[in-house]
Amino acid sequence: MWRSVQRWRGVVIIGTMAAITLWLAVTGQLALYIHPRYNVFTVTMSIIAVVLAVASVAGRRDHDDEDAPPPRRSQRALGLTAAAVAGLFTLGMVLVPPASLSTATADQREMNATAGGDEESLAAAATADEASIARFTVREWAAILRQTSDLSFFADKPVTDLVGFVIADEDDPENVFYVSRFVVTCCAVDAQPLGVPVHLPDWAATFEPDSWVSVSGEFASNPSSSSLQPVAVIPDTVDPVEQPREPYLF
Repeated sequence: MWRSVQRWRGVVIIGTMAAITLWLAVTGQLALYIHPRYNVFTVTMSIIAVVLAVASVAGRRDHDDEDAPPPRRSQRALGLTAAAVAGLFTLGMVLVPPASLSTATADQREMNATAGGDEESLAAAATADEASIARFTVREWAAILRQTSDLSFFADKPVTDLVGFVIADEDDPENVFYVSRFVVTCCAVDAQPLGVPVHLPDWAATFEPDSWVSVSGEFASNPSSSSLQPVAVIPDTVDPVEQPREPYLF
């Protein structure tokens, strides 16, 4: 058994993982794990891995290694443990359906910590026309809110169909939630949450955390006395929507 494990574990695990990666690419779900700019490289490497795994199996011949010294007990235990862990990980990838990151991940990371922006981008936003403002995503609004809370800046700049998933404001979870998206630089491991605060008393009676919504409204001074966010969206409409095909912002 030991020699069989040693002989096949690497080929089986690599081949299976490569096949799963190709399946994710074909079904359009690879973006749940990596930035789209890495798709071509990842798919190419996966194809090579599958070809090499098949070639390894086709060309494998049993060798007479009866004379080889038996491994020490510690080596055998370590090897079997490593194979079991890798096998369980691979099995999990097969059985657990792909899913986007959620509030469980966002709670472990600081909201809007990576909401970038500079004076130039703020000036461009200040003079943007109505059509451009209507296309602003969570990324643009989060960057603006990180730079200014001047209400005059937000005059005549309504929020239009801002899509994201719901995360409760930890300081006033009953009245304020964030319409949120993850921004991904390389892969899901480095994903950082961005969010725009929305003041909607008793929102949890209608929407669950992690549910996807589309918000339209206007920015105003946050009516919440507990929330640390000075400016929030006062919504005209908050409608449930399906999760976008690409839930992350790149």
